[in-house]
Amino acid sequence: MNKTKKIIAIGACALLLTGCGKTVPTLSDGSQAVVNFNEGTEGISANELYEKMKESYALDSLITLIDTKILEQKYPDDLESARESAENTANSMKETYGEEQITYYYGSVDNYIDTLYLSNLRNKAVTDYAKSLLSDDEKESYYEKNVYGDVTVDHILITTGVTDDMTDEEKTEKENEAKEKANSIIEELNNADDKLATFKDLAAQYSEDDATKDNGGSLGAINTGTLSSEYDELLEAARNLKDGEYSTSVITTELGYHIIYRESSSEKPSYEDALADIEEALAEEKLNEDATIQITALDEMRKEYGMDITDTDIKEQYSNYIANQIANARSNNA
Repeated sequence: MNKTKKIIAIGACALLLTGCGKTVPTLSDGSQAVVNFNEGTEGISANELYEKMKESYALDSLITLIDTKILEQKYPDDLESARESAENTANSMKETYGEEQITYYYGSVDNYIDTLYLSNLRNKAVTDYAKSLLSDDEKESYYEKNVYGDVTVDHILITTGVTDDMTDEEKTEKENEAKEKANSIIEELNNADDKLATFKDLAAQYSEDDATKDNGGSLGAINTGTLSSEYDELLEAARNLKDGEYSTSVITTELGYHIIYRESSSEKPSYEDALADIEEALAEEKLNEDATIQITALDEMRKEYGMDITDTDIKEQYSNYIANQIANARSNNA
């Protein structure tokens, strides 16, 4: 059990001692006892335990409790999905690393799930805060420059076969061979009467993308975010083609060399239809550019819900915690 969980357990025990209508042991000064000893040895009071706990552990536990209460009130419709996502992640980690590893760091799998659950809700709050910082000009500019209609694309992939243990000369030779093969496919397309039918035949014959080769190399209707970032160059090239055109030069990606055919395209979505995706993309950009937003977002949320830390020592700890977090974030931004 880690330190935080130990403190929570101790706190729970203290509550049990003072609740449920049971007779609570008291010390000579009248304070409630958490631990008693034989006669002649003064016990440990609840106040003494609290004062000791708050020196090292209270702030982290308190912030967890504060955020859980606020976020569960703020996002009642998202609690089930946040919990389900946390459980799925925990199960995956348990299968990969084993339950003992999770227990070592978090005390138990349930504690790990609770941590992930709260993290999911915090991430939503931070993203919503980042969205609130967006101006209409930012969103409209993003729409003009970065929003496109879908393009339906086929591709032929030729991989290089390069491995880390090859010499530089061997790597260059492999890359040249793959590029020559890709260029020879373009030559066949140049000489074909029915470009699309020929492209699909060549994909079945030469493409090394097993997932698409038997379907004429079809990637389907794609757009930003449809495929992994490995296809970014391919998507950009497809947008520079017209419907019915194919690439007349080889397109290089992390996967290898591609030839593409743009079959069709759809109109750009309206600003209103694209707005939710625009806000998500811009909020992510803001969070990547400025790490202080995450700290400020949660601090502002707590203030919005009227958080008032009445213990002056912990209140000072919280102020120092926020200041240090922001300073560290600014250092990372630099």
